[in-house]
Amino acid sequence: MHLTTKGQYASRAMLDLSLRFNEGPQSIEVIAQRQDIPKKYLEQVLLALKSARLVYSARGRQGGYLLSRPPELITLGEIIRATDGPLAPISCVSQTAYRTCTCPDQSRCVLRPTWLEVRNAIAEVLDKTTLADLVERAAAMPISPPDEPMYYI
Repeated sequence: MHLTTKGQYASRAMLDLSLRFNEGPQSIEVIAQRQDIPKKYLEQVLLALKSARLVYSARGRQGGYLLSRPPELITLGEIIRATDGPLAPISCVSQTAYRTCTCPDQSRCVLRPTWLEVRNAIAEVLDKTTLADLVERAAAMPISPPDEPMYYI
């Protein structure tokens, strides 16, 4: 698995929304500024997250983005799959991209069990880590100066 810039920005944006879960919609401009993410890129990231039903948008003067569910019900695994695709290092061990496997004989592949272990280990960590867990970790971190963006990745 390779975590792309899109996946990193999605994780940061989702954490940002989690930290302000009860504060109402957050504008793209404000999220981009707080997380030091280019606005145009953040727009693409939030569209992918909206397509995955992890966020929704509110229109109007006070509009912006909100989490679609409480932070304790959204995992990092969902976020990364929405932006970066399957977690598996190769397609033949992916639960979603299996059809693209090009192995000539999976039953005799010595490497496949190892790649499956890698995939399962990654999925286990990402699928058990919720945004609420990250909010809790963020609360335990030293407070940075107010004019500095909050980096979490």
